[in-house]
Parts: sequence; structure tokens; C-alpha cells
Amino acid sequence: MKTVQAMLAEAEAAVPRISPDEAKGLLGRPDVLFLDVREPAEVATSGKVPGALAVPRGLVEFRADPASAMHDAAFDRAKTVIAYCASGGRSALVGKTLKDMGYSNVRNLGGFKGWLDAGGEVEKA
Repeated sequence: MKTVQAMLAEAEAAVPRISPDEAKGLLGRPDVLFLDVREPAEVATSGKVPGALAVPRGLVEFRADPASAMHDAAFDRAKTVIAYCASGGRSALVGKTLKDMGYSNVRNLGGFKGWLDAGGEVEKA
């Protein structure tokens, strides 16, 4: 049986971190998908990275799988996916899931607060 700590450690080991400054340099590129996995109320309260696709953690698999009726065309295995949440845990878990689903270039930005603290732009949701 795995604990949440073990699952997080496994995810952190599988999905490299990207700094807010590195991520800012990738903003707006057509080959990069910023993925906000927070709940809709969180996104509505604080906004999101400009252009980020907001998909709650519980729906990511359904939106990322081309065979799913809920598939979102913004998900593309050829793109770099940069996931973030409030503190970095959910985005780490989502990153590992995406890697398991064949997305090879996935990064964990961590928490949205780190983006804000680094002067990252914000788009109202």
C-alpha cells in the first residue's frame, strides 16, 4: 500500500521541476501548454497563468486522452506541458499521470504563489 507521501515522492522523481523564471520564458509558445489543475473556485479567486488551460485534477485523464469523449484538443503529446496548482502536490501527481499516458515532456511549475512571487503575469478567469 502506498501513502500519499510515497506517491508524491514518486511523482517528484518522475516529473522535473521548472522555475517560474524558466516558465516565463516559455509563455505564449505554441508548443507549450500551461495546465492549471486547481479547482474552479481557486482559479476564479486568483486568476491563472495567461493562456493556461484550467482543468481540475480529477478530470485531467479524461481531457488528456484522445480516446475519451471528454478529450480537449489543447492536449497534445508533442507539446511541453507545464502543470501547476496551489502548492505543487496536485501538479506533481498530474505530471506523473500524464507521463504514464505518453506525454513525454512534462514539467511541474509547483504552486501558483511561486509564479506570482516571481512577477508572473496573471489572467482573470
